[in-house]
Amino acid sequence: MESSAEGSLGFKTILVPVDGSDSAERAARIAMDLAKEYGAGVIVLSVVASPGFSLTGPAGAPADLTEYYKLGTVEASKAAESAVKLATSMGLVAKGEVVEPVSSTVGAIVEFAEEEKVDLIVMGTRGLGGFKKLLLGSVSTGVVSHAHCPVLVVR
Repeated sequence: MESSAEGSLGFKTILVPVDGSDSAERAARIAMDLAKEYGAGVIVLSVVASPGFSLTGPAGAPADLTEYYKLGTVEASKAAESAVKLATSMGLVAKGEVVEPVSSTVGAIVEFAEEEKVDLIVMGTRGLGGFKKLLLGSVSTGVVSHAHCPVLVVR
């Protein structure tokens, strides 16, 4: 591979969406290795999604989702902090962001990547198969389909 800026891939900023899963952790490690190789900065993103179903309380009134979002935000922050600690332990410049609540995890990741002008998204896949994948879809597939930049999906 050429070392000149003209012939290189030119990754300056790498986005790593994380959710606390083993797959996201593997993706974060690969993203950090790539960032080190290319001298890139890292942004770790954790998304707190709205529930994909309707919750109702007594007498059919909408349920109070305050506790759901509090817990989601705590877990998202933990996932982001863990990946940022990994990056800084490797001598990388990294920052963590939590976006909440969103109706579309895919949309949140894609929009964030565009706003931050990232050069590469590295993300894991939960590896859903068969009926679950058909029913739930895949965040990684959605990001690959809609992102403005290259996406590396790690199994």
